[in-house]
Amino acid sequence: MQIVKHPKKTDWAKLLMRPSMDSSSLEATVKNILFEVKGNGDEALKRFATIFDKVTIDDLKVSDAEIQKAIASVSKELKEAIAVAKKNIGTFHSNQIAAVEKIETMPGVVCWRKTTAIEKVGLYIPGGTAPLFSTILMLAVPAQIAGCKEIILCTPPAKDGTINNAILYTAHLCGITKIYKAGGAQAIGAMAYGTETIPQVYKIFGPGNQYVTAAKQLVQKDGVAIDMPAGPSEVCVMADDTANAAFVASDLLSQAEHGVDSQVLLVSASEQMIEAVMKETQDQLNELPRKELAAKALENSKAILVATVDEMIELVNEYAAEHLIISCKDDEAIAEKISNAGSIFLGNYSPESAGDYASGTNHTLPTNGYARACSGVSVDSFVKKITVQKLSKEGLMNIGDAVITMAEAEGLEAHAKAIKMRQPHP
Repeated sequence: MQIVKHPKKTDWAKLLMRPSMDSSSLEATVKNILFEVKGNGDEALKRFATIFDKVTIDDLKVSDAEIQKAIASVSKELKEAIAVAKKNIGTFHSNQIAAVEKIETMPGVVCWRKTTAIEKVGLYIPGGTAPLFSTILMLAVPAQIAGCKEIILCTPPAKDGTINNAILYTAHLCGITKIYKAGGAQAIGAMAYGTETIPQVYKIFGPGNQYVTAAKQLVQKDGVAIDMPAGPSEVCVMADDTANAAFVASDLLSQAEHGVDSQVLLVSASEQMIEAVMKETQDQLNELPRKELAAKALENSKAILVATVDEMIELVNEYAAEHLIISCKDDEAIAEKISNAGSIFLGNYSPESAGDYASGTNHTLPTNGYARACSGVSVDSFVKKITVQKLSKEGLMNIGDAVITMAEAEGLEAHAKAIKMRQPHP
């Protein structure tokens, strides 16, 4: 990690840039993949599986036999852990359902919003070096609470053509029966446009690499909704002298091990804390099975020394981290001043890992600065709000003159006439 001491505010934007690849060549590649999937369906998916995943796929849909084998293969301990996580996620998200409230805006004019589930949703679950079965819980549980009628899942196969057992078990536990062996940008294309085997959906959810993110953004232009442009994972830790350096180092590494394009950021007003965290990070890195990946991510990462807590807050708000850990005295007061973050973790005993798996909050969060304008996934992500209104005759008379005046001022005489037709004639 690079240590940066007291950077000028004019340098913050450059300092806080995320690692990225050439977006023009990336977009061109992804466009070609999407074009092929849209035009050639299953054949393109199988071809891309051979090219990218180095595997020959005969049947894209995971069979019942494969699911039953996976269920039998998952250990009792993991099943119990997944059950704890599912329960907590369900408890937290169930409380996001709001009752319908009818509002009388003026006598005889009643308006309200009805909530209706998005009928068909697609979940993308990364596989590769880290099969994220926990993401199934984060997406399928709120989708079920919302009442989505059809939930499909795409995930990349291993080189032997199988899907990770924990992914299949968790999908089964969440009631998902349509599981497909498709990964990367091609999976996003399959869910967006539909193929002979994979159904088309109305909204696509799930994190992924830059190819997946680019594909989601491109299919959005074709009218398919997405949860957010979630890219490589990231964490920012604010730490003062009350922080535990070993804890902070473990939090930084827990994100760095996601992949080489991940980024971690340490922000502190204590030079001693930064030095202690740097030492701990190196010591703990050497013990990790994924230390090569984590080490590459650390090359993209920084420890930034600033002068005051207020400056820490200002810099962190500019960064807009996916995950923000506040290991500081008065953590709750500091959190009140945070306007840009995907999810916040307070104190020395709230590691980001807890939210990633089992505390109950959702770990599908905005990255790459999108936390300035986007929220993480919730039950709201899986529903639409439809406004409803009912006017009585009295209500229409009360509001009618205002509508007529405004419509005529805009030159829309038919709008005005629709009101006049209903008014009593002398």
